[in-house]
Amino acid sequence: MKSGKEKILMKVGWRERVSLPELGLDAVIAKVDTGARTSCLHAFYVTPFVKNDEKWVRFGIHPHQDDSLTEVICEARIHDERLISDSGGHKEMRYIISTTIILGAHTRPIELSLTNRDTMRFRMLLGRTAMKNIIVYPKKSFLLKQK
Repeated sequence: MKSGKEKILMKVGWRERVSLPELGLDAVIAKVDTGARTSCLHAFYVTPFVKNDEKWVRFGIHPHQDDSLTEVICEARIHDERLISDSGGHKEMRYIISTTIILGAHTRPIELSLTNRDTMRFRMLLGRTAMKNIIVYPKKSFLLKQK
């Protein structure tokens, strides 16, 4: 039984700027989505390959909302492959990567699924598994201060 005294590390709004330094991404606007289990990142193409006998993925992202011209090409080791359901109930097999996220002054590991979010407003969703010790204020935005 939990004591109810879990330490709250940070308070976030329904959208926040986050950084993914291992992917070379600063100030990506993420929607904080308590309905999503797994966090996801926009990838307009995803290509698996082998590097040092390990499965890796190369993917391109448009890191800024409403900007399909700016592209960042990333590479990461494949952590897993999972069948993910989107908010409409559609299932898709996705690659999962593990990387580091910076939320305000805090750095932590995160799992991200890769999917094309060109038709979605936000390039990233921050899901529940990445929200340990976080409290969400759904009427607020951008509560975290950037480093």
